[in-house]
Amino acid sequence: MTTSLDPLHSRLRLLLAARLGPEFPSVPDDADLRDALGDAYDSLTVMECVTAVETEFGIEVDLVGDDIRHWFATTARMAQFVGDKLEDARTLGAGG
Repeated sequence: MTTSLDPLHSRLRLLLAARLGPEFPSVPDDADLRDALGDAYDSLTVMECVTAVETEFGIEVDLVGDDIRHWFATTARMAQFVGDKLEDARTLGAGG
């Protein structure tokens, strides 16, 4: 399963690096971004990342139903979230 997320994960890291500054590339995938980046990862930045992820991957993040504080806390969780959303879209698309 991890192997299938590798290209997605790399794409996500490139997307985030453009928004989160020069400190981001050294942040481990499982590190809490608020702890690692401090004020550089505030609520406005989280929303900018959500919008960028939606645009880049063609998914919709439900601001009410999806637990953004959980899913957008680490790069690893974001990659899992995006992978799950893309898998759901493929499954639903194949069934229709």
